[in-house]
Amino acid sequence: MKPLFLNPPTFEDFDGGAGARYQASREVTSFWFPGWLTYPAGMIEGSRVVDAPVQRLDLDACLDIAKDYDMVVMYTSTPTLAIDVETARRVKAQKPGTVTVLTGPHVSILPEESLRFAAGAVDIVCRGEFDYSTKELCEGKPWEEVEGISFVKEGKVVHTKDRAPIADLDALPFASKVYLRDLPIDEYVIPHFRHPYVSIYASRGCPSRCIYCLWPQTFSGRTLRKRSPQNVYEEVKWIKENLPYVKDISFDDDTFTADKQHAIAIARLIKPLNVSWVINARANCDYETLKELRDAGMHHVVVGYESGNELILKNIKKGVTKAQAIEFTRNCKKLGITVHGAFVLGLPGETKETIKETIAYAIDLDLTSIQVSLASPYPGTEFYQMAKENGWIASDSFLDETGHQKCVINYPDLTNQEIFDAVELFYNKFYFRPRYIARSIFSMLVDSQVRRKLLKEGAQYLSYMRKRKQAAC
Repeated sequence: MKPLFLNPPTFEDFDGGAGARYQASREVTSFWFPGWLTYPAGMIEGSRVVDAPVQRLDLDACLDIAKDYDMVVMYTSTPTLAIDVETARRVKAQKPGTVTVLTGPHVSILPEESLRFAAGAVDIVCRGEFDYSTKELCEGKPWEEVEGISFVKEGKVVHTKDRAPIADLDALPFASKVYLRDLPIDEYVIPHFRHPYVSIYASRGCPSRCIYCLWPQTFSGRTLRKRSPQNVYEEVKWIKENLPYVKDISFDDDTFTADKQHAIAIARLIKPLNVSWVINARANCDYETLKELRDAGMHHVVVGYESGNELILKNIKKGVTKAQAIEFTRNCKKLGITVHGAFVLGLPGETKETIKETIAYAIDLDLTSIQVSLASPYPGTEFYQMAKENGWIASDSFLDETGHQKCVINYPDLTNQEIFDAVELFYNKFYFRPRYIARSIFSMLVDSQVRRKLLKEGAQYLSYMRKRKQAAC
């Protein structure tokens, strides 16, 4: 069979496809590459990857493309499941013989419920990594013999044997080759990355125990599996030679520095290539490791600080103290590494006072940029189980009618509306302080590219806030 790997259409600027770190429309347009879809696509002849939100394709356009394929594999998420099932239903309606497949964390955790919900629209769900599952299906292997899938047969849901996580990541194709083949690289934008960029993985899985983090608990696992440094070097070299216009390479690993020796080995190999790169890191990485990576071209880190309250950090099993995070941030500044800090409001233990504490903490850290998210208890996470047992979940809908994130967590002494409103307060307190404005003005004066980016982000943010206030009214 010839497969179409589809990140289906949802909402305008919805960044929730495979490989994405966010599952909603953002205040400022940002798109991660659909990395998970590219690996099986790179192994199957005649395949194609379509990223509808990025390519601005509506459902009719996707259906027209799907006519030429025998199988449509879609990456879905908890917030968009109903929309994605309807897309699958339309695919089947126009060409009943098309095999429709859903993948992603939600269906991995709730395969039977997902199939019942999608009755008549979805043939198969893949549990966990679907690289080889979809490859074997396309090769014609009997469904009962394909590990890691679930399907309905004679009215009963059949679950085949669990598929072991992929151990040999070097055997997978380069995601970047599929980006070049199928996707408009220039349309992928992360505001705090140099543009254009591409994202790749050096590993899968994360050994950390954070209770809220979706991918390690539902999809990629908590066992760290690594590509060989040489294999990573070969892909970075290929990117430099074949995508010379790319200004940043983002390592989209859950935690690039989880194995410091592995990270350093990669850095030493790619250093002679003289490329610019970005990583996801935990705020406990030591100075010497950061320096080694910086000297090899790493200039920017994305870090989950989450909260400025020690009890909340303990409740969520973050494994990083405030003291460690402060020292980490200080070391990044010494080395000239810029930091994008991620914070989450509404985690267990949150109060009005802890929100104020976290805002003050972020300001004191004086990070380069921040993002503030609402705590979302996705099925399969420890946070979901905790929220369900304590009656903290106020709604089953994670998104509003425009695709923006809603706060579904409601505590006895802190309402979901108070948590939601605190996000805007957080942004305003951080970005509209004199020191940050002065630094931004200086950057605008000395760097025309930065000037254009800041003006665009500002316009997008103001437009977003206007829409939110109109919706509230």
